[in-house]
Amino acid sequence: MAFKKLLASLGAGGASVETVLTEVNVVPGGVVQGEVRIQGGSVKQDIEGLSVGLQARVEVEGQDSEYKQDIEFTKLQLGGAFELQAGGVHAVPFGLEIPWETPVTTIDGQTLRGMNIGVTTELSIARAVDSTDLDPINVHPLPAQKAILDAFIQLGFRFKNADMERGHIRGTRQKLPFYQEIEFFPPQQYRGINQVELSFVADEHAMDVVLEMDKKPGLFSSGSDTFRSFQVGLNDFQGTDWAAYLNQWLSEVGSKRNWS
Repeated sequence: MAFKKLLASLGAGGASVETVLTEVNVVPGGVVQGEVRIQGGSVKQDIEGLSVGLQARVEVEGQDSEYKQDIEFTKLQLGGAFELQAGGVHAVPFGLEIPWETPVTTIDGQTLRGMNIGVTTELSIARAVDSTDLDPINVHPLPAQKAILDAFIQLGFRFKNADMERGHIRGTRQKLPFYQEIEFFPPQQYRGINQVELSFVADEHAMDVVLEMDKKPGLFSSGSDTFRSFQVGLNDFQGTDWAAYLNQWLSEVGSKRNWS
C-alpha cells in the first residue's frame, strides 16, 4: 500500500519532494520501507542532505502548564550531498527501523485517540530553508503486548485514552525520552478504582509492563500498592493467564482498601 505526501516547492522554481511509504502498518522492532522522490524545479540546486526519521507529538509538563512537543526519536541519513539538475528526478529507497519502545497507535484496527506518530522527511538545500513533512504510520502491538491488552478487555475494562509523556519511568529499560500511557475505565466489579494506566517499555528480548491506579503526579514508585511493574518475555508470554494475573493484583489492592 502506498502512502503519498507532497512537500511544497522550496521557493520559486525549486524542487519538490514526495515520500511514498510501501506499508504504513508496522510493529515495534519492525521496519517501515519507502522511497523519497525529489523532483527538480526550473533551476539547478545543491542538495546538502536528505533524511527520514520517526516523530512523536508528546505532552510536556511544565511548572505551570502543559504543552505539546514534537520529538524525533530516530533518524536515518539517506546519502550525502549531491547536485539536483533542473527537471531531474532523484529517488532514494529506505528502510527505517522502528525502535522497540515505539508506542502503539492501533489496536484491533482501531486508532488510539491521542497518538500522533509518523515518518518525517527532511530535505536540506543550500541557500534555502530545510523542508520537512510527516507521513503517519500505524504501530500495531507485538503479540506479547496484545496479550496484556486482551486481558484487560477480557476483564471488562474499556479504553479511555492514550498519550505520550516526556520523562522516564524509573526502574525500567526505557531509553527514549518519552513513554506511552494507555488508560482504561474499570468495570463495576473493581469499584474504587478511577482508572488503570498501562505502559510498555520493550527491547528485543522482553518488555517491562507498568500498571498504575489512582495516578498522582510523579507517583511512579514501587513502594505503593497502586503501582506494579513486571517483566514479560516477547517469546514466552503464552504460558500465563494474564487476565487471572491482573485480576489477582486488582483484588489484592481492593482488599487492602476494603473495597469489597
